[in-house]
Amino acid sequence: MTAHKAFQFCKQYKRSTEFRRLCEIIRNHLANLNKYRDQRDRPDLTAPESCQLYLDTRVEQLKIATELSLWQEAFRSVEDIHGLMSLVKRTPKPSVLVVYYAKLTEIFWISESHLYHAYAWLKLFNLQKSYNKNLTQKDLQLLASSVLLAALSVTPYDHKYGASHLELENEKDRSLRMANLVNFSLDSKRENREMVSRATLLSELAAKGVISCASQEVKDLYNLMEHEFLPLDLASKVQPLLSKISTIGGKLSAASSVPEIRLSQYQSALEKLTALRVLQQASRIFQSMKIDMLSRMIPFFEFNVVEKIAVDAVKHNFVAMKVNHLAGAVHFGNMDIESDVLSSHLSVLADSLNKALSLIHPPVQKPSKPSENLTSLAGVVEKEHRRLLARKSIIEKRKEDHERQILEKEKIEETKRLTIQKKSADEERERLLKEQRLREQQRIRKEIEEKEAREAAKMIEDLTIRGKNKKKIHIEGDMTKQHAMEVVLNQQVKERQEMEKKLAKLAKTMDHLERAKRQEEAPLIEEAFQKRLEEEKILHEQEQLREIELSKQHHAGDLQEKNRLSRLLEHKVCILLATAFSSAYSVL
Repeated sequence: MTAHKAFQFCKQYKRSTEFRRLCEIIRNHLANLNKYRDQRDRPDLTAPESCQLYLDTRVEQLKIATELSLWQEAFRSVEDIHGLMSLVKRTPKPSVLVVYYAKLTEIFWISESHLYHAYAWLKLFNLQKSYNKNLTQKDLQLLASSVLLAALSVTPYDHKYGASHLELENEKDRSLRMANLVNFSLDSKRENREMVSRATLLSELAAKGVISCASQEVKDLYNLMEHEFLPLDLASKVQPLLSKISTIGGKLSAASSVPEIRLSQYQSALEKLTALRVLQQASRIFQSMKIDMLSRMIPFFEFNVVEKIAVDAVKHNFVAMKVNHLAGAVHFGNMDIESDVLSSHLSVLADSLNKALSLIHPPVQKPSKPSENLTSLAGVVEKEHRRLLARKSIIEKRKEDHERQILEKEKIEETKRLTIQKKSADEERERLLKEQRLREQQRIRKEIEEKEAREAAKMIEDLTIRGKNKKKIHIEGDMTKQHAMEVVLNQQVKERQEMEKKLAKLAKTMDHLERAKRQEEAPLIEEAFQKRLEEEKILHEQEQLREIELSKQHHAGDLQEKNRLSRLLEHKVCILLATAFSSAYSVL
């Protein structure tokens, strides 16, 4: 399924913000299906198949939420599963219920709701015992020990003592809500469920035989805590049992749906319970005690821790005691200033002043008449009525103040939550950007490496093709561009050296051939030279004769031309004289 794949993605990459958003989308989708019931293509949520698919998705959501330690989202997932279970009349699969209660134990333990944690363990134990027929005796003993230790870890006093009316109402609503989640079992038709408590839980464990299935160390611890009265030796007897119990645990067999149980998680709660039992039993037989002696009786904690435990116990009326650090002693028993009758300092002061006034000025007793008695009685009734009205108004005002404080506190917490959420979103956005930049750098680096590898391969291929022997070049290790360039350069240097050797050898051969050729052609050149001299001499003589003949012919032609032009000499002289006379006349 797509939702399951998305959950696995969030789990693998620790995407808590995306996981919350995904859970909210699925939750809104189911809410819209319930809101718009008249749609034609709306799936039938009451159908077992549809509901089972939704349950499987919510169970996977619950598993991932606990693995990511998103406990608030895990609790909301539990509420979603409970709501889906309420839609169908059929009993859910035991495997779904086992996961439901197993995760519920983790959620209640983290939220320090030890009572509901113990009830969830009881439900898980009953499911395993009823439906897992292959459950081994060792696994059953571990489960029963976990149930009993979870019940013992519950604080033995009620936290409702001394709480205001509004706090009691809020606690009642919370208790009903938690009990509704825990009590969802196979008998879900039951409507009237009594409020859960530690005493009823232990009684139920004894009635159903869970205590008898636990290990011997756990049963001995239960008897010491609940049935023995040993104020001086209780801690010394409990301490070795706790040491043994903390080593018990481990993975269960494959037949069990619960993967692993660790009893050591209850050690701190059991040590606190031991301290409370020692204080409770000591208050019954001692009026006062040295602080050093009380510290020796409770070796688990320092006295300042014991004092904090005692303060909480006194606050909830579990034990009556006070500590006198000046005297170094602890006093047990009800103190006048701490009694329920005189719970307010103002009421104590008023009563004391009234008593003193009555002793100094005793009232004068006058014989009273019936009419006077009735008048005084009416005045008393009116006065009492006004007092009650004033008290009611005070209570209402305190209630309003308390509600306003709660609203302001919720507003502050909401502001803090939004700030934290925004900070987480900014951090997540920064992380995503950083991862994106890193992936982009890796992609670019990979592309560069691939490009260099291709260029290196091309260089090697070109070198192989250019080579005369056509022998393939083998490179050991990863072929990089730098490595390929070194190989190509070495190969080119090697080829150049071989070519230089060949050229030197060829030059030497050509030198020998040229020397031999010149030695052979020297007499032939001399013979051809002499022959050429004779031919040029004959040619020179012929040219001389031809030149003489041409000179004679030119001289004869020049003489004829001279004779022809000599006849014009007379006419030339006459023309020159006429020209001179005309020039002189023009000047005059």
